Amino acid sequence: MEFEGVVYKILPATQGTSARGEWKKQEVIFELPNEFSRKICVIFFNKESDVARLKEGATYTVSVNVESREYNGRWYTDVRAWRVQPKQEEAPAAAAMPDMPPFGEEPAYAAPTPMAEVDDLPF
Repeated sequence: MEFEGVVYKILPATQGTSARGEWKKQEVIFELPNEFSRKICVIFFNKESDVARLKEGATYTVSVNVESREYNGRWYTDVRAWRVQPKQEEAPAAAAMPDMPPFGEEPAYAAPTPMAEVDDLPF
């Protein structure tokens, strides 16, 4: 799943040790710009470098996996990020090809000669 959102708040990192080794997670709150803006808490699990590049107030395209699990009869949902990219600003059409020369007039061709009218095609 993918969404575009503005970084609302970067929460402090949490770390610990499990049977698989040390882990570090950090939660980032993204705001979705709509008429009724919504916020999504996204977990970055062992991705300190991705979180370090984020800036509050900047817009990003975030790819996430959404997963729910049960624990003691209650359900919990995680939204885990696997890729974050800064939003690409759309370039104006004129700036798209700055090296393109302006259009000129079509070249004037000489009038066809009788030799040019000979059909020498093989079919």
